[in-house]
Amino acid sequence: MMTRYLPALCALLVLLASSAWAEEIIAARYAEPVERYGHYALGRPHEYARLVATTDAGRDTALALPGDEVFEDLAPRLVKLTEQAPPALLVIVSSRDGGSRLALVGLGGDRLEMLAQSAPIGRANRWLNPVGVADLDGDGEAEIAAVTTPHVGGVLRVYRRRGERLVEIASLSGFSNHVYGSRQLELSKPARIDGRMRLLVPDGRREAVRVIGLGEAGLVETERCRLDEPVTEPEALHECQRRLNPAGSVTPKPPM
Repeated sequence: MMTRYLPALCALLVLLASSAWAEEIIAARYAEPVERYGHYALGRPHEYARLVATTDAGRDTALALPGDEVFEDLAPRLVKLTEQAPPALLVIVSSRDGGSRLALVGLGGDRLEMLAQSAPIGRANRWLNPVGVADLDGDGEAEIAAVTTPHVGGVLRVYRRRGERLVEIASLSGFSNHVYGSRQLELSKPARIDGRMRLLVPDGRREAVRVIGLGEAGLVETERCRLDEPVTEPEALHECQRRLNPAGSVTPKPPM
């Protein structure tokens, strides 16, 4: 008698299994190089018209930008803002009218869509370089840090996601985490210093690494690593972290 209920039971198990599993992004890349923006802060090519993501279902899905915008970047960053959140992609979008902005891109059903965006810098050919994604205040939700205009009076800015917006919550001036024309984007990073999450970001001349914490009063420099020569490679950041954590090993860089 039990056999007549088996088809219904199997269907129920399949339904429960499918509802418990949600497709997730596991990798991404830029596609379709273009020259319609023409800033070339990262050399050529570095402007792209499409973003392509691969999911854990083995499926590719793409997001194309309108004709007045480009991804002004080298590679999308796979990030999670909370432990329970699905992975998303942190990208740099630039437009002719507004310059660069940060954007979080994720799956909306079976396709890619913009989940949240920061305000643009406000002027064409003004770029930003992400520092990383990390929980800077220990509340369980990660913040996003970036240096806007790292070639001209760079400002370190920290954002939180609020619905469809990446809202700036703190800023501090006097930074540069990129050399104009270079493809090296990892001249800054989040790091754990003496048990607390900090941002390691070179000063405006890249002659020292400033150690920045987020507190109730905003961004505050807690320490500084003086250097013998300007920062051009990530090793200077790793050395600063080792210097400030002499009793322990350098922790891996948190995923961006």
